[in-house]
Amino acid sequence: MRPADDRPRCSWARGSLLIRYHDEEWGRPTRDEKLLYEMLLLEAFQAGLSWQVILSKRENFRRAFDGFDAHQIAAYGQDKIDALMKDAGIVRCRRKIEAAVCNARVYLAVCGEFGSFADYLYSFVPSGQPVVNRGAPVTTSPLSDDISKDLRKRGMKYMGSVTVYSYLQAIGLVNDHEPGCFRRCPAEG
Repeated sequence: MRPADDRPRCSWARGSLLIRYHDEEWGRPTRDEKLLYEMLLLEAFQAGLSWQVILSKRENFRRAFDGFDAHQIAAYGQDKIDALMKDAGIVRCRRKIEAAVCNARVYLAVCGEFGSFADYLYSFVPSGQPVVNRGAPVTTSPLSDDISKDLRKRGMKYMGSVTVYSYLQAIGLVNDHEPGCFRRCPAEG
């Protein structure tokens, strides 16, 4: 089902929540550190679940995780983790909540080492430009493999290549808008 404007979209963009996300956020290149961290946290929680579930709980996650403030999350102790486990508005998986704390610490260390998480991510792309997927849809790539391997080596959890690839799509480092989608640059076919 398409909205009234009838623009062609990626096939997964169905229902008002996913259409709005597709049209306004997904695949737009960003270097906004707050958004990069927010999407990193959400993608880790999405592992094994649908993106629709995560998007429907996004504002609850924002409230529960202190506005996606990596510094605050990195400082969470057991009391906060226990409180999050009681929050029905989010995904209550202890391992994912504990991973969020661990990942916040790794994220901050990476930012300290590279100056920003965006600079870290773009260090994997020699052109310094988003990568356009011109082939069949995929769930991983050599780029996501490399970033996943490095993040896991640094201690991040729930950052397998599929999750990282989804993250790269979300933040626009990989342009995976389908051919014909109004959000795909016409020059990219």
